[in-house]
Amino acid sequence: MTAPVDRYATGERGNASDAAGAVVLAACAIWSLVSAAGRDTRPEGVLLALLAVAAGFACGRICGTLLPVVAASAAALAALVMAVASRHGMPGATAAADITPGHTGAAAALLVLAAGSACCAAAAADRASLRITLRLLALGTACAALTLGSVFGFLAALGVLLCSLAATRMRHRLLGLAGLGLAAALMVGLSWAVAEDALPEGLAVSLEGPLTLNRVLLWEDAVELTKENPLLGVGPDRFGELSPTARESLRSDGKPHSAPLQQAAEQGVIGLALLGIAFGWLLYVLWRSPRTTAVVLTAAAALTALAALAVVGNALSFTPVTAGAGLLAGLASARRPLGQGEGQGEDVGAGAGISANAD
Repeated sequence: MTAPVDRYATGERGNASDAAGAVVLAACAIWSLVSAAGRDTRPEGVLLALLAVAAGFACGRICGTLLPVVAASAAALAALVMAVASRHGMPGATAAADITPGHTGAAAALLVLAAGSACCAAAAADRASLRITLRLLALGTACAALTLGSVFGFLAALGVLLCSLAATRMRHRLLGLAGLGLAAALMVGLSWAVAEDALPEGLAVSLEGPLTLNRVLLWEDAVELTKENPLLGVGPDRFGELSPTARESLRSDGKPHSAPLQQAAEQGVIGLALLGIAFGWLLYVLWRSPRTTAVVLTAAAALTALAALAVVGNALSFTPVTAGAGLLAGLASARRPLGQGEGQGEDVGAGAGISANAD
């Protein structure tokens, strides 16, 4: 009698996470319009990013239910090809410049998503030879980041692969998800501390080299704009007009190259909080997922690596990246195909104990 209860529990978990996601995405869209009201702003980029996440998530749910391994493998190959082919310009950018400094970061973000998708496919595959092949694909995507000149992208993609290997030995996902969420929060806090010049002098100098002085100055402008307009921000896509550093920079894309700081400057602390809630929702979806813990933690590691790239770049300003993030979350939270057990031997969230006690 456990199978019907398993299906019921899985459906309840899926409905709860889907409803929460609809509320979160709707709140993000509404607040972007509220912060844009009465000012010469352009909220279209934010709305397009939210639409891309929702569309990618829905597509991932459908494809992940029908063909989980094939869909994740195809997503990995598509992201790899797009990243390598678009090193001189990526479609779907919301930045104003023709070729912006953020394209390398966006390509690195796609490679991180490709590595995550390949590792998710490997975790879901039955044959050992296929698992090895898919993990070699993930390693290849990490090496591809070096050809694009992104050492941070290489380290992020390699970290996803290592986390995927470690996840195969983990039985409980909650601790891993909490750790990844904490890591993302620490990255955001560190970027804010750099912008506030609140770090010890030695650490600040060591970070200024990899980040570049121009980026640090952009972050400082973002913090100043946040302090001047803490509630509503200056309005979506207005950072470039109001930032002295952005106006004086050659070939500037009008962005601070940090998604949290851009959100705070343009949509205030409420917008920043909504961005954090949206990331938390993705982790919540994965916690409630009926997929195995290995698949869940692999996807969470890839999304956390993407968040780290977004903290120090403008990767989320590119539609393929936001759509890919939603796609990966959808693939990792899709229901299992009919005939497969739900989370056998795995911790699948708060409702996992229902089936165990059903008899």
